[in-house]
Amino acid sequence: MRSKASTVSEAVDTRMSVRGFTDQPVDGAVIRRVLEKAARSPSGGNLQPWQLYVVGGDDLRAFKEIMATRVKEAPTGEDPEYSVYPPSLKSPYRDYRFQVGEDMYGLLGIPRDDKAGRMGWFARNYQFFNAPLALFCYVDRQMGPPQWSDLGMFLQTVMLLLREEGLDSCAQECWSLYHRSLQDFLNPPDDLMLFTGMSIGYMDEEDPVNELRTRRAALEDFASFRGI
Repeated sequence: MRSKASTVSEAVDTRMSVRGFTDQPVDGAVIRRVLEKAARSPSGGNLQPWQLYVVGGDDLRAFKEIMATRVKEAPTGEDPEYSVYPPSLKSPYRDYRFQVGEDMYGLLGIPRDDKAGRMGWFARNYQFFNAPLALFCYVDRQMGPPQWSDLGMFLQTVMLLLREEGLDSCAQECWSLYHRSLQDFLNPPDDLMLFTGMSIGYMDEEDPVNELRTRRAALEDFASFRGI
């Protein structure tokens, strides 16, 4: 089990998209504590637009079975309500996305021309990478980009607090591809729209995919300074 982060800096540095978890259960009291603390995240006008569903235990096992069938029936997903990435992604963003994919599949030994192998591995998203807990974040359909940015700040706070508890996570916007299946399972109100899912649990330190450390741009590539 990974050690708990003892400072904010350590939580930021050790937070990563974990794609291999042990089956060790997450204490319900822990996730409740994390979410209650995360509710102090910034929120414009104090709207607090996040609406959450947390699923574990037998309910999650049942949903994993549903999704194993659904992914076979519709391997390319359902009609998504939003695009995770812009349709014509330009450089350098396109390059960053390409590189992380190549780095990850390189670790896994799945070459670029093995389309079936890559699709099969990607399908592990819908089994939550074996994680014992799933979180789904919805937002009211009347909300706009400023409130969606609030969701990001809330979810980042959640992920850092999870590290403080010795837990790991993987945010998964790929759930937008199967939002209808998720809606059938969770039955949220019609005025809510899915933003993202998240796998939560304890990292499997033996899984090679967790050796991936994504590359980040240098400070001068994304920041300008004036007067300092």
